[in-house]
Amino acid sequence: MLYFGFVFIYWSLLLMANRCEICGKGPAFGRNVSHAHNVTSRRFQANIQTVRALVNGHAKRIKACTRCIRSDRVVKAA
Repeated sequence: MLYFGFVFIYWSLLLMANRCEICGKGPAFGRNVSHAHNVTSRRFQANIQTVRALVNGHAKRIKACTRCIRSDRVVKAA
């Protein structure tokens, strides 16, 4: 059971790595459908970029989606 807990924590950290720290946008799930109608599951990754931003007056690296960067929700550090 302890090993299962470790795997769960490790997997949740992998999923959290691709998430916007501003709006919380993360991966979306869907399906690939081939011409022969073979259906497999897939993940649509959010476009997450690492940006130096001002957080409480200090420069800090955050992960933000491109929509948050474009809409000026992120104040870039000089």
